[in-house]
Amino acid sequence: MKATVIGGNGFIGTSLVEHLLETGVKVRVFDKYPSRFSEPLDEVEYITGDLGNHGELHDAVKDVDWVFHLAYTTLPESSNQDPIHDVRSNVVDTLQLLEECRNNKIKKFVFISSGGTVYGVPREVPIVEEHPTDPICSYGITKLTIEKYLQLFHHLYGLEYVAARLANPYGERQNPHSKQGAIGVFLGKIARGQPITKFGDGKVVRDFIYIGDSAKALVACARYEPGPEDPRVFNIGSGEGYSINQIIETIEKVVDVPVYVESTPARSLDVPSNVLDISKARKHLGWSPEMQLETGISRAWQWTKSLSLV
Repeated sequence: MKATVIGGNGFIGTSLVEHLLETGVKVRVFDKYPSRFSEPLDEVEYITGDLGNHGELHDAVKDVDWVFHLAYTTLPESSNQDPIHDVRSNVVDTLQLLEECRNNKIKKFVFISSGGTVYGVPREVPIVEEHPTDPICSYGITKLTIEKYLQLFHHLYGLEYVAARLANPYGERQNPHSKQGAIGVFLGKIARGQPITKFGDGKVVRDFIYIGDSAKALVACARYEPGPEDPRVFNIGSGEGYSINQIIETIEKVVDVPVYVESTPARSLDVPSNVLDISKARKHLGWSPEMQLETGISRAWQWTKSLSLV
């Protein structure tokens, strides 16, 4: 078995690559940039390329069984600023990737969708996959659009797929300088001796999933063999909700330095609560999250401390 991981040098990608290797899968990584926080692995084939370069895409998916699509050019916060760029660089380029996968007879296409944005403001929590999808940011709209094209390619050409609606991953190798990923951003600022920023009153609730659990879920998606009536879209999260205040309290228990918090006005893109119902993933994928929040944050903190942050 061989897999291509599009965006395999990123936070989720490096953990996924490691787990694929552990399970005996040969791996090819296609990415625009090298990994910032891990060295290349001798047993991995690396291709440097751009998702928008169609010739490079052809080589990236040639002679593999599975394709994992993790690459994305926008973030929820920034996507509304330029939705045209969001569509061109994500939807259009993914369509070309799907064409290459169809032509190369890929056995399974696994897409990282967004459990945090495709649903919009939840009508009920926890959120099931059948919940109405009314995104309030362009990022969520383009993720949902790609899900629909996956359904279309399956209908027209038989391209098998799974869309994993991922919650908020955290853990080792999460960029401490990023604008996305509350736990990683918080730990990075704490390591630099800077105050962490809390938007609003800190009562917004989110579903946080450890990166190792995320990687295992994605491999389970690839191994999943659905029947004609089985689901192909899954929520992937911890199934538990924690407010930002609770996350800060847990971090304070874990770290060995003072934690300073600054409050700023709430953001319009933040829904009050987002917790995913993961019953279908448990049933159909045979997967369940294993990491406890405090232990996962402790591991992330030990890794963050090992960096030379300035």
